[in-house]
Amino acid sequence: MRHKSSTNVIFIPVANLATRILFALALGVFALVGAGCMGDQIDATKRLVQQQQEQIEQQQQELEALKVNQNPGYTPGVAASSPGGCDKGVEKVARQRGGDRFAAGDFSKALGYYQDALSACPTDARAEVNVARTYEALGNKVAAINHYRKAADSPGPTVSDASEEARAALERMQASRLP
Repeated sequence: MRHKSSTNVIFIPVANLATRILFALALGVFALVGAGCMGDQIDATKRLVQQQQEQIEQQQQELEALKVNQNPGYTPGVAASSPGGCDKGVEKVARQRGGDRFAAGDFSKALGYYQDALSACPTDARAEVNVARTYEALGNKVAAINHYRKAADSPGPTVSDASEEARAALERMQASRLP
């Protein structure tokens, strides 16, 4: 009894030797073409990997340059003004964004922007008034009064208009009787 094999072999009957040779050559050509196409694809992938490696190295160099040039006292999200100093650029942008949010009735976001402006210029009476107005709009009378008082007593460069506005707000809120 013969044991059946589990492997299948493709059998193509070939009549003569010339046909067999042509068949073998055809198979060889197909194999070479297939290998050549794979080689091109591998080469293209290698080139792409090389380009990406160069980009990564370039970005790492840029990152190192940024780290070298970065202010050692810098903390992201915190206004970069020295004690008693004022970063007018940050203050201006934050004040404008706060004004936009306040006008739109989004007092919580306006407060955040106005607090950023106050952090950028801690002695700016206008920034104090903006924070106070926003607290007042949010219904936090105690915080509003505290900021109006700071603005009224501010020794900053914008004392006149903002200080007067703060004093008027304190009178309107009858804050002189509050601690």
